[in-house]
Formats: sequence, C-alpha cells, structure tokens
Amino acid sequence: MKKHPVKQTTERRISATLRLAMVAGLLLLNILAVALLTVFLQAHAAIAFALLELIAIAVAINIQSSSVSASYKLAWTLLVVGLPVGGLILYVLWGGNIQSKRLNLRPVKPPPRRAAERRHSQASQARLARALPNWRRTVQMLACRDFLVYEDTAASYFPTGAAFFEDAIARMERAERFIFLEYFILAEGRLWDRILSVLTDRARHGVEIKIIFDDFGNITRMRGETIEGMRAEGMEVCVFNPVHQYVNRLYFNYRDHRKILCVDGQYAYTGGVNVADEYVGYVRRFGEWKDGGIRLDGPGAWGLASQFIHMWEMLGNHLPNEHDYYRPPEHWDAPGDRSGGQRLEKGPPADGREAGGSRAAPSGFCQPFSDGPINNPDNPAEDLYLQCISSAREFIWLTTPYFAVEDSMVRALCMAADGGVDVRLLLPGIPDHRYTYIVARSHYERLLRHGVKLYEFTPGFLHAKSFVADGEAAMVGTINMDYRSFQLHYECGVMFYGAPVIEKIVADLEGVMDRSKRIELAQWKRRSLPGRVLEKVLRVFSIWM
Repeated sequence: MKKHPVKQTTERRISATLRLAMVAGLLLLNILAVALLTVFLQAHAAIAFALLELIAIAVAINIQSSSVSASYKLAWTLLVVGLPVGGLILYVLWGGNIQSKRLNLRPVKPPPRRAAERRHSQASQARLARALPNWRRTVQMLACRDFLVYEDTAASYFPTGAAFFEDAIARMERAERFIFLEYFILAEGRLWDRILSVLTDRARHGVEIKIIFDDFGNITRMRGETIEGMRAEGMEVCVFNPVHQYVNRLYFNYRDHRKILCVDGQYAYTGGVNVADEYVGYVRRFGEWKDGGIRLDGPGAWGLASQFIHMWEMLGNHLPNEHDYYRPPEHWDAPGDRSGGQRLEKGPPADGREAGGSRAAPSGFCQPFSDGPINNPDNPAEDLYLQCISSAREFIWLTTPYFAVEDSMVRALCMAADGGVDVRLLLPGIPDHRYTYIVARSHYERLLRHGVKLYEFTPGFLHAKSFVADGEAAMVGTINMDYRSFQLHYECGVMFYGAPVIEKIVADLEGVMDRSKRIELAQWKRRSLPGRVLEKVLRVFSIWM
C-alpha cells in the first residue's frame, strides 16, 4: 500500500532525528558501559575492559592494514581504541566498504559501447596524444577505466548558476523526447517552480521525464506531496538512498552528489550547481554564491547521459526504450565521420551566443567521467587531481568549496609549486560549514611555505568545483576536494583538452581572484595559538565533516 505523502515526509524527518539521537545514544552507551564495568564488576572490571581494548586493538590493526586513506585509518583507530564500546559499534555501522554494497544498487553494467564509438575514441585519443603530449597520461588513466574521448562536441561554460539554469530551462522547454535530471539537491522554491512548470508541460506533451535526487540532501527541502504530484503528472521519480528506509543502518555516507541534466540526447549539463534558490541568487545564505557549470552539445553528451542511465538501472528501474534511443542523434558509422555537433540546431539565442556569454565551438576534446564508493580504493576523481597536478608545467588553478584532503594531495601541490608551477587554490571567504572551513585552513601554512598561492573569495561562498592547467586542460564537475567526494560520494565531471571553453574557465578564475583576498604567509603565521590547536584537532577527524 502506497504511503500518504504527508506521512512519508514525517517519516523522513523523524528518521533523520533518530539518526542524530542514535549517535548521541552511542556515546552515552560508552560512558554507561565504562561506569558499569567500574561499579558493578569491580575486581573483574579491569579484565573486562582489557578484553574490550584487545578487541579494539585487533580492529585497529585490521583498519591499518586495509587499502584506504591515511585519514580514514587515523580517525577510526583513535575512535575505536579511545572509545572501545561506542567506537566499535560505530565502526560496525559506518566503517569499511560493506555499506556501499547494502544500498540496494543492482550490479548492472553501464550501457554498452558501440564498436564504432570505441574506434572514434581511440582515434581521438591518438590525435590528442600528438597534439597535447603532456596530457597523454591523464587521458589514458581515465580511458583505462572505460571513459571515452569525444571530439566535435561544443562546450559552453556558465560562470554563474543563474546563467546555467537560464540556458538549461530554455533547452528543456524545447525537449521532444526525454529529460533526465540527477541532483544532490532539488529544493522547492522559485527556481524549482520554474523547472517544475517546464517539466509538467513537457510531460503532458509526451516527453519522457526521469528524475533522481538524493534523499539526505532534501530531507527538509522537498515535500512528499510534491514528489507524488510529479508522479501523478507522469514523471518517474527515484529517491536515492531513502532515509526513512534505512533508519537502522545509519547511511550518512554514500550519497549521490552528482548533478546531471540531459535533454534529448543532444545536450548534457553538469557542474557544481544544485537546484535551489541560493545557487541562482534568489536568496543569499552566505553572501554571494559563486558557482559554475558546463553544457555539452554533441557526441560527448552521451558520456553524461550514460552515467544517468547506469544509475537509473542500478536503482532497479527500467527504461521504456533501448539504450540507443537516448544517444545523441549523430551517427557513429565511419571512423572519419565528424558530423557530430556541427549540424544546424534549433533553439536560442539567434545570434549564436550562449546564456553564459560564450560562443559554442565544436572543437577540442572532452572526456566525461564518474566516480563512486564502488571504485574504492582506486578512485578516478582523486587520481585525476593528482595526475593533473603532476602533469602541469606552467600553472594549475583550482577552485573548491572544501579542502579536507590527504597528505598526498597537499604534497602534490607543494611539489608542483617547488618545481616552478604557478599553483593557486581558490576557496570560499564565507563558509557554509565552520568546521570544514577550519580544516581547510589547517593546511594553509604548509602550502604557503612552498609557494602555493591561496585566495579566499571575500564576497561570499565559492561553490565551484573546477581546475585549469597550462591553458591546455581543464575540469568542471561536482567533485569537492575532500574525503567525502573522493571516497564516499557518487560524483561526475568532464575533462577538456585543447578546447576553446578552457579560455572561458581561465577568464572566470581570473575574475574570482580579482575579487578575492590573497593570504600571505607572514600574516597567516600571526594567528592565535588556540586557533592552531583547533585546526590540528579537527583535521584528524576531517573524514566525518
């Protein structure tokens, strides 16, 4: 029997509260257990507690021998050994990779690659290696994970969430076959009202609408009755990792953090922008909200559409059509065919310019990719960052809202700067989470000592996730530079090589730096001693922030 929408919404909120209450309860349980062992067991208390510690040490040894990150090992070891009762219970519930296999995700293979598609990719990869030999390793690193290289795909960059959604809504208004949306946050508000109006109209005209959103990101921001209303209009809505179904499993982690929007197979969008009013400036939560996103037009759009289809099918859903129905309308017939992305298209604007202010250009190379906990410990996203940092010869500029990384990432940035590379890290000036902001700042002194340039976007919150290197390669996606994005969340992005869109990204980052405060080493060393101590303490437990 289908639950009433209001009842379902209540369940989601109650279960979220229960999750927090259970954490507090576990800490109290640890205290109570120690008290009982001390008061009631008396002479046997020491033996009992020693047994618990031996168990905790055995678990800690197992943690240290696993192939996971150093931060993960340190944080869990301290918790398990320091709080043997509550720590062990938390580790059973949250630790390891077992939870990633309990999300009811079916072991479905991604949509198959056509033989002609692979030939095109291999040929493009060879041309890329000749044109940009310095990025051959990066391309190969992603290609060996079956992320194909595409040419003749027009890429448009949008430096704000407002420009991004103006373009996306215009494309959705003209959708004829299907619209796919996969977002971490779908929040009700002015922006959602505009999008819902378009989706409802398209659904009534027979357009296939499929939506995935993460429940944890929308516990209080999307009502159950709204979801049921979409379904009543013929839209298919799938909630990723529903909170009310997993109260006893404590799935704070393993979220769907991707942002993908696909229209008719021809257009695909991604970037840092969620569907919420703060992302487009309708409301101001942390000052000015700075974000960014891209649109692919042509064969490369399939790289993002196939990621959506794969997640849709892993969640146990089915498609009414064959996979080929959702591919770009271009043909993959002959290896020399370059028609994709060059045909005339319907749609605004009439002067050929995009909402973000750039002209689409079907040239260069793009390589869409994805990541998730199923890839642990060999995560493409983290490896990509490390690879690109080591490959940069002249400069690499990075934007991220959070910087809670492993020592290997900090060392890579420092080594690049020591080698004469212009390394710049752009971060928010106004944080949305105070503690993660402090964790990021705990790395500042070391980075500054090695010549890394640090900028804080003083007008507000910098939410963009991107980097550009040497003016030859760039990435735009959903990936934060933190443990959650690299290890726990499902993420996506697009690498660009030798594409005109890279110039637009460079120009945008230059504009961000012009409006940011540069952190100087001498100034930074004058911060208070309590602040230094807090930075170091919080860094140890950064994997939970």
